[in-house]
Amino acid sequence: MIEKIEITQRFNFKRLNRHYECFTIDFLNSNGYYKISERGSGDKFLSESPLCDKSWIDILVDLRSKMTSEIRTFDFENANQFLHDFNDLNLFENFESEKFLYFEKLELIYSCIVIIYSDDGYYEYSFKNNFPKDWVKFGEILQNLVGFDVLHLNYQKQFATPLYHEIKCDGVYFDGEKLKLKTIEFGHYRTYPYDLPHPRLIIDFKNKTVDGYIEKKLDSNDENLILNLLEKYHVYAWILGDYHRKSQTRDPDDLEGYDWYLELVFEGNVIWHLFGYNDYPDTYVHLGREIIGITDMDLLEIGTISPKDTELFNKFGDKILLK
Repeated sequence: MIEKIEITQRFNFKRLNRHYECFTIDFLNSNGYYKISERGSGDKFLSESPLCDKSWIDILVDLRSKMTSEIRTFDFENANQFLHDFNDLNLFENFESEKFLYFEKLELIYSCIVIIYSDDGYYEYSFKNNFPKDWVKFGEILQNLVGFDVLHLNYQKQFATPLYHEIKCDGVYFDGEKLKLKTIEFGHYRTYPYDLPHPRLIIDFKNKTVDGYIEKKLDSNDENLILNLLEKYHVYAWILGDYHRKSQTRDPDDLEGYDWYLELVFEGNVIWHLFGYNDYPDTYVHLGREIIGITDMDLLEIGTISPKDTELFNKFGDKILLK
């Protein structure tokens, strides 16, 4: 018999703004409550002016507002109905759980751990992008039980993840339609001596502007070049595990290097976000080399990557691009 379910969710937004929570459903005491809330130092950065797109601010503020000490109660009948529906779901049948680390070299916008405690032990499942097939249905029966959107499904459609979107090498799709890219923001900054995250490049397709290390008005040739580079080096797919082989193979020599982030915002304010701690997706160096050839500037700072790491990026990036 299931006695307790803990659902820990982490949301990573632009710069240093993050949200971490754990909601516990206790069937022995017929209640649900937040057990963990870690806000870190993000609050002081939230008040800063948005640099590229502010879609994430309202989401983060609302997520944090949900963190209360309120106890959600339910009766025996509703608990039985939930457990019956949950068993019918077979939510984690044939599910491949990912290794979860509290410190990841490459961080995605969303990750989750579910721990199920029963009278014969406990089972733990974690994932970032390989959502269980009935995750939405799980969220619906949770809402029926405790009365609110525990899995934040209301916001999941704004996250470019495989839950509601199809992530391909040439773009992000929703209901079979390719989403139009609105903005790109890229930042790369030193971690020692400590430097606050800041944008190196901001590209606004609506206002036809490029700001940062390059400042200019966008013309159609610029737009086509940028979009072709994103597709050529599979940038949209960087959030998928197949593009983290180097990171999974070898960590950089130390943490006193460089952090970075990349945010893409699509029509409908769909947010694609990835940031790294002194590590990069497998085709990052290949993209960086072509950008140097075009701009004569090392905008992606690939010159800061050690020769040993560069060798691995060449290996794994070539394997992807030569398919």
